[in-house]
Amino acid sequence: MELRSRMPGVGTTIFTVMSQLATEHGAINLGQGFPDFDPDPALLDEVCKAMKQGHNQYPPMPGIPILREAIQNKVKTLYGHEYDANSEITVTAGASEALMMSILALVHPGDEVIVIEPFYDLYNPVITLAGASPVIVPMLAPDSTHPSYRVDWQRVRDAITSRTRALILNFPHNPTGINLESNDLDVLEQIVEETGIFLISDEVYEHVVFDGHQHQSLSRRERLAARSVVISSFGKTYHVTGWKVGYCCAPAALTAEIRKLHQFNVFTVVSPMQYALARYMAEPRHHLELAGFYQTKRDRLFDGLATTRFKPVKSAGTFFLLADYSGISDLPESEFSKWLTTEHGVGVIPVSAFYRDPNSRQANHGLVRFCFAKQDATLDTAIERLQKF
Repeated sequence: MELRSRMPGVGTTIFTVMSQLATEHGAINLGQGFPDFDPDPALLDEVCKAMKQGHNQYPPMPGIPILREAIQNKVKTLYGHEYDANSEITVTAGASEALMMSILALVHPGDEVIVIEPFYDLYNPVITLAGASPVIVPMLAPDSTHPSYRVDWQRVRDAITSRTRALILNFPHNPTGINLESNDLDVLEQIVEETGIFLISDEVYEHVVFDGHQHQSLSRRERLAARSVVISSFGKTYHVTGWKVGYCCAPAALTAEIRKLHQFNVFTVVSPMQYALARYMAEPRHHLELAGFYQTKRDRLFDGLATTRFKPVKSAGTFFLLADYSGISDLPESEFSKWLTTEHGVGVIPVSAFYRDPNSRQANHGLVRFCFAKQDATLDTAIERLQKF
């Protein structure tokens, strides 16, 4: 019997390709979005303590109660909405599992799901796996008047049909670094009220919002929270991406469906890390000070790139900023990124990789994505290399 792939169109991602290229050529990897520094030793101590205290067996399927209660308190304090820790909060194997389980729980064969482009690469394959169809709505790309991407909400409205089941949102946005504002939540409330669609909100960079602005979580609005799955990540917040611990918050009926899939996927999440995170979260400054920490790094990279032939764009959130290379080359984004990695020793990610068709003209705007979740010495060395050409 012949092997048949469930995902015949999925191959090696650009992130893997660029990381391998960076390793082969001794390049500084500013492509992939993970820190190159260690987490707080106090958090690591909590893991060791949890292991020694015997928290090494299966924890409860939805997550240990004290961690779900800590998430409940954080969300209520920051955004004003109180999820029930027992029936509306689930600890997951990273935000990726939360996203996958949420999509599979909500979406059925024949449905449509609206995805805003550029987009994180997990969304479309999972929508297809669910038997549904992704409907792509492009953002407005940067131009001479607007240096950053923008969402055209009218285009989103126009894409909604009787088959539309959900809209996937990702703010602060990877890769563009833009955020939602309060008026965007107003528009989303109108859309949900008029259409009854669900929202899946990927908010993994919720604590990395710059210049004194607040993260506009969908859980700030009761009418949005009632139709939304809100997803976040401890890995992005506490510099422990390799732990793969995240969570999702949703109304009880939605959570029940997500948990049905979660229990047969991973069942539960690594026990000592859950205890460590619950105790570490008791000190709010660990997440409240994160924006300032990363804003310093953003400014360091932005100011450094401004001394090169790149034209950097100051992001409003996330670990990333975009830079225009039109003053350097007219190569397509993928080719330019590979050239920069192999010839000048700095690895980046082409923004076109976040489009359905990376080779199309619509996907290529002469932009690459830099990650600044790195040690200062790493950023400085990368800037020095880029200043030489």
